Amino acid sequence: MKNGRLLVRPLSSLIGSNSSLFPQKHIHHPISLQNSTFLASILQHYINSSSPSHGQTIHAQILKAGLRPNTNVSIKLLILHLKCGSLANARNMFDGMPGPTLSAYNFIITGYFKKGLAKESLELVRKLAFSGEKPDGFILSMVLKLSATLVLLNLARQVHAQIIKLICQSDDVLIAALIDSYVKNGKVGYARGVFDALSERKLVCSTALIVGYMDEGSFRKAEEIFDSLREKDTVVFNAMIEGYSKTLDTAENSLEVYKTMQQLSFQPTISTLVSIIGACSLLSALEFGRQVHCQVIKIGLFSHVKSGSALIDMYSKCGRVEDARDAFDHMPEKNVFSWTSMIDGYGKNGIPCKALELFYDMRRTYSVKPNYATFLSALSACGHAGLVSSGQDIFESMERDYSLKPRMEHYACMVDLLGRSGNLREAYNFIKRIPERPSSDVWAALLGASRLHGNLDMADIAAKEVFELSKDWRPGAYVALSNTFAAAGKWEGVCQVRELMKERGVSKDTGRSWVGTDKGLCGFHVGELI
Repeated sequence: MKNGRLLVRPLSSLIGSNSSLFPQKHIHHPISLQNSTFLASILQHYINSSSPSHGQTIHAQILKAGLRPNTNVSIKLLILHLKCGSLANARNMFDGMPGPTLSAYNFIITGYFKKGLAKESLELVRKLAFSGEKPDGFILSMVLKLSATLVLLNLARQVHAQIIKLICQSDDVLIAALIDSYVKNGKVGYARGVFDALSERKLVCSTALIVGYMDEGSFRKAEEIFDSLREKDTVVFNAMIEGYSKTLDTAENSLEVYKTMQQLSFQPTISTLVSIIGACSLLSALEFGRQVHCQVIKIGLFSHVKSGSALIDMYSKCGRVEDARDAFDHMPEKNVFSWTSMIDGYGKNGIPCKALELFYDMRRTYSVKPNYATFLSALSACGHAGLVSSGQDIFESMERDYSLKPRMEHYACMVDLLGRSGNLREAYNFIKRIPERPSSDVWAALLGASRLHGNLDMADIAAKEVFELSKDWRPGAYVALSNTFAAAGKWEGVCQVRELMKERGVSKDTGRSWVGTDKGLCGFHVGELI
């Protein structure tokens, strides 16, 4: 043993000799090539070690010696390669096995799935189906995960039939995976049917169904299951907190559940904290967010890139961009989301020059490359600052420097940039050059710019396109066109737009604000007393 590593010598030196894979002091008897049990134990040592890649040399020596490992050694080598992240080597090992066992299938299918290669993983499942091996609970759980990832309802139903056939209803993890698969396939009713058929409803199954109800917005049904639970854990609290934190109307409930969780002494996880910080962002609940920030630091999760990025977003949305930048600067590790959150924060708080300065700093940071959201934030900052040439350069660099084909939202940003600066004709010509049919957002950007500059002709063109493309008859387009007519004194046009809104049942959304009081957060509309 040296520095925690096994000293591996060439396997050829083991033939007819007293040499060993261990130093001499560990030898109790001569080792021969036929001692596969000993070889498997050495491979297991490397699998369990912090440096599994050192064990890959054993495979190289086996190949060099022209040996064919037995099933036990082959599976150990398969696991070793997966542990080292060498999926290609693991697949070669698997394909070289004359008759892969169910265990070998388990490891290779899981290996592909963990790498995000769900389709390849599914192909191996199909291969297993024709191999004659009967799937166990682990394989069936993996198939359900694949069904959820690839949204394959029939696959989930086939596994459901297998579970009934094999009498696996007592396998809590498998049943939870079945419920989750139905949920991810948009069949929460099916998931509820499985849940109601259970003789004993375990917490893991209840949590899976709560997630489903939360995702589809059936909060009352989720609450009924949550309230009925005699025992709770951090995971089920997380499901409730995350579900509530996604919309403004329910975000305050997220804070209440979090308080209850704290009172019951459940330790929050990174998922808990990211969700609750997101709720604070929606509510602009600065003081509550600060308390959560302190807790993030106290339990040692500030170094986690997710919590840091969430705090940047929260402070930015609360208008405290200096605090956001402080959180950004103190992050020990930053990823593309951290950079993008800070760039977006500067832009939305009316500091576009700082946003662009940080964007160019990011481009000089070779370890982190901007993504679609980053470019969207940078283009938006250019629009607020009226930096047309900078925006055009950034837009062109997407595909030129990063091979990112602009999406419709990037085109809309460019139209807004050109339109805000008064280049309405150039913005219109830019739309005509878009390689696919422009979306309603693109035309809405032109409509907004036309209203800003009082160009009735261009506003009329843009409005017609928006009305044709918007299936949900968004009120914003009608209001923008109406305001354009009003600004130009064209009251007949205003009346026509309002009549059209009545015909189509379109009403302007009422604005809502939130304010912190000694009784908590209060929401109110214009003219209301709190």
